[in-house]
Amino acid sequence: MSLPIALTCGDPNGIGIDISFEAKKILKNRIPFFLIADIGHIKSRKNSQNFKEIQHPKECLNINENFLPVLHHKFPEIPTLEGAQPGNALATTEVIKRAVKMYNNKEVKAICTNPINKEVLKKGCQFKHPGHTEYLANLAGLDSSVMMLLCEELRVVPVTIHVALKDVTKSLTEELISNTVNVTHDALKRYFGIKKPRIAIAGLNPHAGENGTFGKEEIKLITPTIEKLRRQGFDIIGPLSADTMFHEEARKNYDVAVCMYHDQALIPIKTIDFYGGVNLTLGLPFIRTSPDHGTAFELAGTQKANPKSLINALKTAHELSTGRT
Repeated sequence: MSLPIALTCGDPNGIGIDISFEAKKILKNRIPFFLIADIGHIKSRKNSQNFKEIQHPKECLNINENFLPVLHHKFPEIPTLEGAQPGNALATTEVIKRAVKMYNNKEVKAICTNPINKEVLKKGCQFKHPGHTEYLANLAGLDSSVMMLLCEELRVVPVTIHVALKDVTKSLTEELISNTVNVTHDALKRYFGIKKPRIAIAGLNPHAGENGTFGKEEIKLITPTIEKLRRQGFDIIGPLSADTMFHEEARKNYDVAVCMYHDQALIPIKTIDFYGGVNLTLGLPFIRTSPDHGTAFELAGTQKANPKSLINALKTAHELSTGRT
């Protein structure tokens, strides 16, 4: 019997519950998934009549296609829909942990996560992780994982993720760059069926340093690391100037762009497909995707949030888990 996807609610004051209903409305039963959330939170939303409470993940496979299956998880407070609500922070993290446990128990085939708010989690439960990606790695017993953002036209991977720009240079190491490339290369082969992945690596500085004119990181670190990886058999181009590597013609030369910092990777993909991008965590023992946007507190409960990114995230989780080798 096929297994469903566990969808976590994210911050209950955000748009997670809203877009989950919209995703179900569009996907029907083509992709089996259920939402882990507080039933009280569900009932407080306008479309609360379109759900069915389930007691076990497998029950969602038999729910009418017009109803969102919901697995109850108790939260201490009803969402105010007025922004940050730290009282629900711990329960928000427990939902994520519960989804991972379900995967470990072979009750679900993949995990999709609605957005969380790191500031709320830090205030409410002293959340020590920079974000979802790092927390999931911790739950999996790993020191780190790799974040890929993808849409139909582009895949990008940042080497450093939730790091202040002023700290990027000291965070970059040969080991970190090499590990990111290795994990990305394996994922492209394993999940996307690309036999010989072509990897483009961005430089850190303007014009990739221009032979040391605008910084030495390319000469001292990035280029030597790339050359070492090439000797190991990787098909790599770079370091490339980040301002010229993302236009349509340039994208034909690689399967993924590995970037040095967060915005260098996310700006191009959000420019190309702002509403449809997907976040895929690489290097975990399970498949995890999420929409490529935040909690959007200002849109919660308004029925104005765009569900496209969540729909694509669910589709990606389904496709990768179904075709996983």
